[in-house]
Amino acid sequence: MIRIEHLKKTYPNVTPLKDVSVEIHDGDVISVIGPSGTGKSTLLRCINQLEKPTEGRIWLDDLEITDPKTDINKVRQKMGMVFQSFNLFEHKTVIENIMLAPVDLLGKSKQEAYDTGMRLLKTVGLGEKALNYPDQLSGGQKQRVAIARTLAMDPEVILLDEPTSALDPTMVGEVQAAIRDLAKTGKTMLIVTHEMHFAKTICNRVFYMDDGMIYEDGSPEQVFDNPRGEKTRRFVRRLKVLELNIKSAGYDFLGMVGDIADYCSKNQIAPKLTNHIQLVFEEVTRILMSALKDPHIHAACEYSEQTEVAECSICYNGSHLDITSYDDDLVLSILKGVTENFSYTWNEGSDYPNQLKLTLR
Repeated sequence: MIRIEHLKKTYPNVTPLKDVSVEIHDGDVISVIGPSGTGKSTLLRCINQLEKPTEGRIWLDDLEITDPKTDINKVRQKMGMVFQSFNLFEHKTVIENIMLAPVDLLGKSKQEAYDTGMRLLKTVGLGEKALNYPDQLSGGQKQRVAIARTLAMDPEVILLDEPTSALDPTMVGEVQAAIRDLAKTGKTMLIVTHEMHFAKTICNRVFYMDDGMIYEDGSPEQVFDNPRGEKTRRFVRRLKVLELNIKSAGYDFLGMVGDIADYCSKNQIAPKLTNHIQLVFEEVTRILMSALKDPHIHAACEYSEQTEVAECSICYNGSHLDITSYDDDLVLSILKGVTENFSYTWNEGSDYPNQLKLTLR
């Protein structure tokens, strides 16, 4: 078991890990997902002590591996790591790469290391490549050799840091297949990946990381199909979000128009849908600014890359004000003409009790 308490890692200009506390059980296969820059790779590197945590403690079983007195080289014999960039020795053959650590670190005989290496190469489908050099292999084959090299140490824990990110798309499948087979062996595994389908199908737990913390921890069914956190929901459903807050009559509407245009351009939203989003935001905010004495408006647009649909919500303060029954027939016809769904709800007691929901395609 791995136990982590209040792990923090700080660099001069950034803090990738702010506060991570979690228990990882023997046999867990965990997919670590989340936006870039949220501490996923740093977490793995701290667990393996390739990075020294700024604060916090880590245990492997009953051994505190963050204790300065701990022999970290012995710890790493129980904890293997597969990197993005393979890290094979170019001047050694494939089998020599695999034999090196068992001979030097575990004291195995060359014959024993050779026999184990050949068995592992066959396991990852590369038995015939034993005498090749790394520059004679494809990217996918190099990564499978790197997996075999890690297995040669017979580690209790295997950490994989985006193992397919450096590969050509045609090679991703072969490496994923090797990792799927590895996941069935009962070893404890943490896999940082951006491949959502792969993450969902290979693991029994998912860590969604955001802002230097484990924002959500659950089963793949829960995290991917019924996420509890709003950030998780947006990430797994590939939602691109724009949020606007209007808190005064002097709000910069030209700036708002520019923000909407930048958001649509950045996310490659089709011109027709871009026009509809701009029209909805402009018309609704124009009505609200004239109707509210002290306007407080929160507007959000969630664009799904999967469905190419935009879900917009506009929430605002004040007394009951249902724009769907507004007396300006022209404005209503415009809004209804660009939306698939246009609804209003009143939420008593909320800071923004008036809520509009609009679906645009």
